[in-house]
Amino acid sequence: MSVELRAVAEDEADIRLDRWFRRHFPDLTQGVIQRLCRTGQIRVDGKRVEAATRLAPGQSVRIPPLPASPAPQAAPPAADGRVRAEVERMVLWQDDHLIVLNKPAGLPTQGGPGIARHLDGMLAALATGAGGKPRLVHRLDRDTSGVLVVARTPGVAAKLAAAFRTRAVEKTYWAVVVGRPVPVEGRIDLPLVRHDPGPGGARVAAAERGEAEAARAVTDYRTLDHAGRKLAWLELAPLTGRTHQLRVHCAAIGAPILGDAAYGAAPVEGLSLLLHLHARRLVLPHPAGGTLAVEADLPPHMAATFRALGFTAPAARPGQRK
Repeated sequence: MSVELRAVAEDEADIRLDRWFRRHFPDLTQGVIQRLCRTGQIRVDGKRVEAATRLAPGQSVRIPPLPASPAPQAAPPAADGRVRAEVERMVLWQDDHLIVLNKPAGLPTQGGPGIARHLDGMLAALATGAGGKPRLVHRLDRDTSGVLVVARTPGVAAKLAAAFRTRAVEKTYWAVVVGRPVPVEGRIDLPLVRHDPGPGGARVAAAERGEAEAARAVTDYRTLDHAGRKLAWLELAPLTGRTHQLRVHCAAIGAPILGDAAYGAAPVEGLSLLLHLHARRLVLPHPAGGTLAVEADLPPHMAATFRALGFTAPAARPGQRK
């Protein structure tokens, strides 16, 4: 392959350079993209750039000779059909711009070491000729269930990613916690810091005062119901988007999320050991204008816990675009 110059399309505005390359060359790894940027082989408008550079329509991207990729191996048609049916059962809303899913607890959003089955890989079953494979624009932890948005095109992905990045998306989570917070509602403004965990340990902790690597994290919470002082149902609204923010913040107010042993939750006899954290509702700017609101019903293990504790959760309302 020789050097190629390719123009950034109108619907690719504000997309990161590394993501632009992965859209056009899906077999190219992040490490290779970073190396080609570092050595100046990838350029934008003739200038050296970093992999995180955001692109504008009409810019010229220099594409150097790329490493050969192994020939793709198509999945058996029957397997594709099963995966497609599984993903379609998750769909809460879909239109020409985006798809909203109810991600099951236990399904990783993306791949990684030792992870062969994940939502990002399953999205290939929804690929279309025009837009290709739907693209992730945000994440949920493996053990967190609920509302997750994917984009049908690179341009929509860039718009939605910008909305999440600028906090233009309203997120509401439900959690069952061990303990009953006092006060029953309020704001948790507690910075967080990442660290190297031990086996099965926590990856994020509340920061010490003045800790250099700390990142501000803010969560509003309110108690929707409780079972004595032992367990409570909380509504959580993260105003920032830090890793494990809700899990650490709940633990910090003495009410760790049920099933979250890494952050100090003790098991409760007769209730599921799975994490009781669910992304209940998202309200976001729709790429074509207006606002989209989508809700997701509880996963089976949380629904069973609600029944056992006598909590009554309203059914999720159908998605609405205004």
